[in-house]
Amino acid sequence: MQKFKKLFFTALASSFLVNVNLPLYSTEREVKVYSGRHYNTDRDIYKKFAEETGIKVRLIEAAGISLIERLKREGKNSQADLILLVDAARITNAAKLGLLQKIESSSLEKDVPFGLKDPNKEWYALTRRVRVMVANPKVVDISKINDYTDLADPSLKGKVCLRNRKSPYNQSLVANQIVNKGPEATKTWLKGMISNVSQPFFPGDISIVRAVSKRKCGVGIVNHYYVARMLAGVNGRRDSLYAKKTVVLTPNPAHVNISAGGLAKYATNKSEAIQLLEYLASPKGSKGLAAPTFEHPLKEVNQNQIVKSFGEFTPDKVTVEQLGNNNSMAIRMMKEVGWD
Repeated sequence: MQKFKKLFFTALASSFLVNVNLPLYSTEREVKVYSGRHYNTDRDIYKKFAEETGIKVRLIEAAGISLIERLKREGKNSQADLILLVDAARITNAAKLGLLQKIESSSLEKDVPFGLKDPNKEWYALTRRVRVMVANPKVVDISKINDYTDLADPSLKGKVCLRNRKSPYNQSLVANQIVNKGPEATKTWLKGMISNVSQPFFPGDISIVRAVSKRKCGVGIVNHYYVARMLAGVNGRRDSLYAKKTVVLTPNPAHVNISAGGLAKYATNKSEAIQLLEYLASPKGSKGLAAPTFEHPLKEVNQNQIVKSFGEFTPDKVTVEQLGNNNSMAIRMMKEVGWD
């Protein structure tokens, strides 16, 4: 029987160590990962990768913006080999800041669909997330809410809940609308929607689902997997009961965001990092990341019955690169209309 060696996972946000047993190989190859994904189930994928390849995975987890600031601060002294971030704005910003480097990989080019990868080959998507609307049918007429733009309708005055402007998910949604409808139409939509907001802007998607359930507002915008996790009881029985009082409305076509990975500029374990990224972006790896978190893998939909109950969706034609390119305009526009 193979011996097992303890691998430490350092969580920056909470400053504690978690031990995961991985096989010991004589080569002692390793890859250091800075990850903005905060799911314990990701570690199962890293463990499988280590078992199959003999490459140890050393993981540092923190919020995406914290990781970017750390990389900037560390510069050439950074220990990062692979960088994983959530949201188009985060990963494209990392590339713009010169924190990533070009990757030559036929596997990544094959496994990651067009629009979900960097034309300059510095980052590649790993999972997909759909920005949906969650509504309380006892407060609003859900038959009249089919698209994000419907939230600007005057009939929803005082019934809309939104996460704050700092949310990269909302920034990317606005960037998406800029690409789809143009700046002028997007700003008109934003003005109408913000005028319908009933509450102070929320810090997270889960708090929006709770508010909609409690009838503090009638409809909000969230990532689909937050609702799925609540319904599945991941956050406890109370949140499950809250979510059951709401209905998920999926626009079609829908705005789709991503989590993604890129090779760190000063990676010392370059080949190992590329090998891990290829593993995560493969059909097996992407599905392994997405299935337990209720996200969608790159090339199919999550087969979980809760997620399937949200309805089918067709991603719109906006690329992740376009979302990143319009992020600054989106933030500026959100400020101008009073999205705090």
